[in-house]
Amino acid sequence: MRLSTVILPVRRWSEGGKEVWQRAEELGFHTAYTYDHLSWRSFRDQAWFGAIPTLTAAATATSRMRLGTLVTSPNFRHPVTLAKELISLDDISDGRVTLGIGAGGSGFDATALGREPWSPRERADHFGEFLPLLDKLLTQDVVSHQGERYTAHEVRNIPGCVQRPRLPFAVAATGPRGLRLAARHGQAWVTTGDLKDATGTPVASREVVRGQIERLEKACADVGRDCGELRKIVLTGFTPDRPLDSLDAFVDFAGAHAELGVDEIVIHWPIADSVFAADAAVFERIATEGLAQLAGQETPPVDVRTDATR
Repeated sequence: MRLSTVILPVRRWSEGGKEVWQRAEELGFHTAYTYDHLSWRSFRDQAWFGAIPTLTAAATATSRMRLGTLVTSPNFRHPVTLAKELISLDDISDGRVTLGIGAGGSGFDATALGREPWSPRERADHFGEFLPLLDKLLTQDVVSHQGERYTAHEVRNIPGCVQRPRLPFAVAATGPRGLRLAARHGQAWVTTGDLKDATGTPVASREVVRGQIERLEKACADVGRDCGELRKIVLTGFTPDRPLDSLDAFVDFAGAHAELGVDEIVIHWPIADSVFAADAAVFERIATEGLAQLAGQETPPVDVRTDATR
C-alpha cells in the first residue's frame, strides 16, 4: 500500500504554496498530485492556479516525491500541447511525473472555452481519441494524426520523456469504454468510489469499488493483459467514509480497501473552511504512522524513482 496526497492549487507560491509541497515530501508521501482544472466547485471564486506550472515549481522545490495530476481531461486540453508540457515537466522533475487522466465532467471546465458541455457520450468519444494520441505523442519522435476530433501534423517531441517508454498514465474510469482505455494504456487506474448506485454507507461504497475492480479485471482480460500490472488508486473525500477523522479510522479504511486490491490511497491536504477541512495534527500522524500501523511493522522506504510504474 502507498499513501499519497492531493494538494489543491489554491495558495500563492510565495505565501505558503512552496512550503506545502516541501512538507508533503518531508512527511513521506509517495506522490503529491494536484487537480488539473481551471476552477473547481466551491473554490470557483477563490484563488486557483494552473496545474502544470504548479507541478513545475514543485519539481524544483522537491527531489524525491513523485508528482502528478489527478486528473487531466480533454475538457480544455489538446493532446499535442499537453504532450510537450508533460515532456518538459518530466525532464524538469528528473522523471518523477505521473499523469492522472480521465474523460472529464460537466463542471466549469466544460464551458470555459465558450462551448456547450459535451454529453457523456461525447466526453467518452473525445477521451477515446485523446488518450491513444497522447500515448503516441509521448513515445514517438514524430507523430501525424487526422482524427474526427484531433489533428497532429508532423509533431516533433524530441527527446521524449525521461521515463521510458513514457511517463505513466493513471486512468480514471468507471464505464466500459474508459476501463478499456485503462486496460490498454494505463499503468494505474483511479476511482473515487462513485456511489451512484449505492445506499450511502461505507460498506456500500466499498462494494462499488469491488464491482469496479471486477469490471477492470474483465477489461484487462479482454485485451489480454494481466490486471495485476495496474496499480489501483482510490482518491478519498467523495464517499461516506471519514478516513481523516483519526489514525484508526484511516487504518480501517486503508485495510478494507487493501482487501479489495487497492494499493494506493490518496488523501486531500487539509484546507480550512472547505469540504477538505481536517485536523492538521491527525493528518500528519496518518502520513507518518498510517501505513506502518496498517502493516503492523515499520514500513520500508520506497525508491520513488525506480518504482514508478509497478
